[in-house]
Amino acid sequence: MRIHETSIIGEGVKLGKNVSVGAFSLLEGDIEIGEDTVIGNRVTIKGRVKIGKNCKIYDGAVIGEEPQHLDYKGEDTEVVIGDNVIIREYVTVHRGTALDKGKTVIGNNCMLMAYSHVAHDCVLGDNVIMANCATLAGHVEIGNNVFMGGLSAVQQKTKIGSYSMIGGLTGVNKHVPPFTKAAGNHVQLYGINTIGLGRAGFSEEEIAALKKAYIILFKRSLTLKEGIQEIKRSSLGANKRVMELVEFIEKVRRDKKDRIGIASDGKKKNAKEGMVS
Repeated sequence: MRIHETSIIGEGVKLGKNVSVGAFSLLEGDIEIGEDTVIGNRVTIKGRVKIGKNCKIYDGAVIGEEPQHLDYKGEDTEVVIGDNVIIREYVTVHRGTALDKGKTVIGNNCMLMAYSHVAHDCVLGDNVIMANCATLAGHVEIGNNVFMGGLSAVQQKTKIGSYSMIGGLTGVNKHVPPFTKAAGNHVQLYGINTIGLGRAGFSEEEIAALKKAYIILFKRSLTLKEGIQEIKRSSLGANKRVMELVEFIEKVRRDKKDRIGIASDGKKKNAKEGMVS
């Protein structure tokens, strides 16, 4: 264990084996740091925070600070971060609120590049990459294996499905289905994330099936309800990955309080009015 003499470690802090803490860092609160995690210089970790094994937190990051929410009244909420997570310079991760989950969660093997921000009550799956200055508002949910481009910004309560790719400078004000590419201000879909899926080990058959489903859902003059019905009646309904796409859409559409909607295709011409209904 290597603790720099200028760092401040509070009494309630638990440090695992081989944890190192750099100069002028502050760890204060009910904090648990897993073994082999490296904390850089001038890092601030406050409140109730649990960080997993083999993480690396670079200079100037702030984790567990109070949420930027006017109704937060000091409730006991937390941040939970998984194993093998990289948090680069000046990243901010805020604790949850009693208005929602009470915690902000980052999964395993994620990378948050410099100046990115994860707000209160966000949930990130595994293998998520947020490029420089990517920003999440409160209550955002991101699946596994998602790439967020630099300077992208996500509206509160928005959901981004697994294996999707968000382009740089994108304003995400709609739900983004899994396996897709999305970009623009405001966000639109641009097909299946074929390169990302190939790198993730998806078979040619799985990718081809997802492309067919995408055309039915987002390129043809059908409402989403009509497209889903057609997929379920066809052989595509037996494909596991296609059904993951369908189930994501059905789930967000069932939420009666959800007024965000689902992103539509950016190149679709003569779209039927109400296609995202």
